[in-house]
Amino acid sequence: MKTIIKNGTVVTAEKSFKADILIEGETIAQISPSIEAMDAKLIDASGLLVLPGGIDPHVHLDLEMMGTISSDDHYTGGKAAAFGGTTTIIDFVSQLESGLEESIRQHRRNADPKVSIDYSSHMNISHFDEKVAAELPLLPEYGITSIKVFTAYNGRLRISDGDIFKAMRIAGKHDLLTLVHAENGDVIDILIEEALREGHTQPIWHALTRPGWGAVESSLRAFALAAQADAPVYLVHMNMAGEVDQLAYARSKGIYAMGETCPQYLFFSEENLQAEDGAKWICSPPMRRKEDNQRLWQGLIDGSIQVLATDHCPFFYDGTKAIEYEGKPIAIPGKELGKNDFTKIPNGLPGLGDRLPLFWTHAVASGRISPERFVALSATNAAKIFGLYPKKGVLQVGSDADIAIWDPNLEVNYGVKTAKHRTDYNLYEGFQLKGYPVIVMQRGAILVDHGEWFGKPGQGRFIERLSGEVL
Repeated sequence: MKTIIKNGTVVTAEKSFKADILIEGETIAQISPSIEAMDAKLIDASGLLVLPGGIDPHVHLDLEMMGTISSDDHYTGGKAAAFGGTTTIIDFVSQLESGLEESIRQHRRNADPKVSIDYSSHMNISHFDEKVAAELPLLPEYGITSIKVFTAYNGRLRISDGDIFKAMRIAGKHDLLTLVHAENGDVIDILIEEALREGHTQPIWHALTRPGWGAVESSLRAFALAAQADAPVYLVHMNMAGEVDQLAYARSKGIYAMGETCPQYLFFSEENLQAEDGAKWICSPPMRRKEDNQRLWQGLIDGSIQVLATDHCPFFYDGTKAIEYEGKPIAIPGKELGKNDFTKIPNGLPGLGDRLPLFWTHAVASGRISPERFVALSATNAAKIFGLYPKKGVLQVGSDADIAIWDPNLEVNYGVKTAKHRTDYNLYEGFQLKGYPVIVMQRGAILVDHGEWFGKPGQGRFIERLSGEVL
């Protein structure tokens, strides 16, 4: 089947230009000023922008946590992503005692029948020994070229600095990228114990027991370990001004360092945790100060930060009450589990569908960045860093026809009814947005057309990744 997108303005990470796009089957066959084909379906993009589908390299779907599970699975999360213009996601494989290979196979057995858009995965390393060391070089055989380590979550996810160094050294030798969640787990444990002993159970104490300086210190430690291991490193969910400073410092010293931030760290602060519904804003790492918001914005604008991701990990605000999703009631235990104890509130929030429309309004429509920079931050950079380029994240001949057609003038009153996450709230309720995707395609097939959903479970594919670039 052939499709022509006519009369649109194509936007890439480098330039914007008027052109038609011919899609044959699943890929882009031609990009030219004017294309005619008698047997092709026509999509008129007059007055619209044609962008590569977004890539979100940091999402958590079907993640078990604190006696419940994140409310979006690979079907519903993909649907929410597509409505927001994202067509590829990268989630995480939890490490099982049975080994990395079986961990990956079990993850895919769960995800593949459900997934509604294309996806790949990072491999969490929450336990390290000689067996794991031997398995790490084999990850590319399963299409995975990145690992994630933690300097927090003692006794659950954290491994020692020495083991992080060993893992990084192996990763560097085998062209794997190491992602780091940087907080100080020792300090967090001490402060949580003290807070609970003194009767501090409100949501704000989630932030107060995870000091920002712990993230700054741990980020520098991550960069130093990477330098000593001669390996590339990627800092996830940066939330502190100091982390941006440390990333810039590391890169100035020739360290192969990159990083991301997320929308919640651009728009919210610790003040939101003090509200009556403060549990809605609980994620790890937590919101910080408005000064941190501003520095993160600046990092995205000046290129200090390479990627805008989400760390999407939604839970119901009140899982005792069912919502209607695709005509059926559903309720999943959520943040009410910690109504009397902040340590029992599931850490995470929705954002997968919000990322691009929100960022377009407040970054492009506001004049902070160009449409080209938007494409770089939301798609192309992630594709290059995580080994998806040029299959994904770009509009060029031979690339997958993953396309988001944007109406830059469409105004939307945003909120939980607009977003398609399977949860009962949205952080951006009532935000007035200008600029929104109206047609979203995956490999040439229309997923979303002016608010109508055409996706289905199993339609997405697992994408085997190659080694990425250091940007």
